[in-house]
Amino acid sequence: MQATGTSRPGGRTARTRAAVHAATRALLAESADGTVDLAEVAARSGVHLATIYRRWRSADGLIIDTLVDELADRSPLPATGDLRADLLFWITNLLTGLTRPDNLAFARALLRAGGQGASGLEFVEPRVRQIQATLDASDTTVLTWMDVFELVLAPAYLRALLSIPMDPAADAARLVDNLMAIRSARERG
Repeated sequence: MQATGTSRPGGRTARTRAAVHAATRALLAESADGTVDLAEVAARSGVHLATIYRRWRSADGLIIDTLVDELADRSPLPATGDLRADLLFWITNLLTGLTRPDNLAFARALLRAGGQGASGLEFVEPRVRQIQATLDASDTTVLTWMDVFELVLAPAYLRALLSIPMDPAADAARLVDNLMAIRSARERG
């Protein structure tokens, strides 16, 4: 299943997606538990509820799609070719963002979607492509987005959800060093 609302970037689809995302972000900002009601999104966005259900299928799918879109703007992934510098910049920003409780709505929505048998991967696919592009820009094919997920994203989000956030200054460098060690070992082996 494709992350809906993303297949046609122009015209009415883009306006609908922008209106629904804006309403979702506003409702998330007001939400105590990081959830939204699709009927409220419809009312606030002016988009028919059936259209929202058809494109996003669930509130969690909509939250994930909205926040992945926002992540691209708020936390860009550089791809300058200097992998260590690119990763350090991005991971420092990621860990800094995770120290703010309002930034955990994304992780909570992914957990809820997974708990209902849905895969959040379909919604985060644009971000996966960005991560892989950063890795590929460094002339290495030995690291994949899954390495970044397992060595950086999973521990960072888990610790943030457990209210034990990582220190951006100290832990970003350590996480980057771990990825670079994996890269070196694979290149030698």
